Amino acid sequence: MSGLVSVIMPSYNTGRFIAESIRSVMAQTYSDWELIIVDDCSTDDTMNVIQSVISAVPSSVVLRSEAKDFASRIRVLQNATNSGAAVSRNRALREARGKYIAFLDSDDLWAPDKLEKQIRFMEENGYDFTYTKYSEIDEDGSALGVTVGGPAHIGKTGMYNYCWPGCLTVMYNREVVGDIQIADIKKNNDYAMWLKIIRKAKCHLLPEVLASYRKRRGSISNHSYMALIKWHYKLYREAEGMNPVSSLWITVRNLFFGVMKKFLYVGRS
Repeated sequence: MSGLVSVIMPSYNTGRFIAESIRSVMAQTYSDWELIIVDDCSTDDTMNVIQSVISAVPSSVVLRSEAKDFASRIRVLQNATNSGAAVSRNRALREARGKYIAFLDSDDLWAPDKLEKQIRFMEENGYDFTYTKYSEIDEDGSALGVTVGGPAHIGKTGMYNYCWPGCLTVMYNREVVGDIQIADIKKNNDYAMWLKIIRKAKCHLLPEVLASYRKRRGSISNHSYMALIKWHYKLYREAEGMNPVSSLWITVRNLFFGVMKKFLYVGRS
């Protein structure tokens, strides 16, 4: 396996969680990675926490040169004004140097072998756009007994039907897909990215739980159906440039497949 992985991590007021998220990248068994953090004018101690994690030597590191190597692979950028996750992700993507692009929000976690297994899966099968299963945890990091997956293979129609991949699990080959920039929408901006990528490569599921999604108060999955309808309609109408009728029709389809996902691809224990 070979190829630098650029890990995209937007942050905003996640001082309580971001240290654990960064450490889950530093703990990867696949070592050829860079982490690009774009802070969106956090008003809590996020920046202090980031700096303290970068300056601390991981327990697995013995040599001083190795500690410097860890620090050099983490780049921290700050937006001049609070601009939202889409702008932060776009900025990080412009800075990325990797063959592969992966995403981890600043409150979520990866299993230590996530990158290694996913790159092997992609290279052995010739895939350029993949995702994995993930589990849900609460704000304190306790397991909620929920595992989320999706279809084994997703084409363009399937991706428009629903946003199957969890952002924290996605990886794509930038050499094939190219450089991606998305519209400045406040919600569903990760979905807007998948809709661009799916035009270049089909998406394939690695059916292993390799990440943990922190379900926090205020997350999109906790909002009302009316709010979800509004955000999905804006995605298709504004980011995709569809006419009102098409935008409404795909929004209805999305709601249908969202219900179907709960029966087919969400496991509870």
